[in-house]
Amino acid sequence: MAEKTRYSDAELEEFRAIIMEKLELAQRDYDMLKASLTGADGNDVDDTSPTYKVMEEGANTLSKEETTRLAQRQLKFIQGLQAALVRIENKTYGICRETGKLIPKERLRAVPHATLSIEAKNNGKK
Repeated sequence: MAEKTRYSDAELEEFRAIIMEKLELAQRDYDMLKASLTGADGNDVDDTSPTYKVMEEGANTLSKEETTRLAQRQLKFIQGLQAALVRIENKTYGICRETGKLIPKERLRAVPHATLSIEAKNNGKK
């Protein structure tokens, strides 16, 4: 029997459902991070005493930097998921971009935006 070169339409639909669920959660998390950066969440120190405000400024700066980093990572994750949806549409989803072989389903279920098999990923680290 010949080796499978792509996932079936039914399998692609299964992956689409997984990706859509993760995309919805990721977008919600990203929106919360953005809201906290813009102060839209109402969790600031504008209505507290000036002394407390001065003490909080250093912590707020650090917190905003960390939140910005988290938001950037979340946006990159969202973009990876969106690119995976395009690969599903093109019927190229799940094909390793290095080896051209199918990425195992277990890996795609865990990392649905993966474009490399574990073998190819490990080879790239050497």
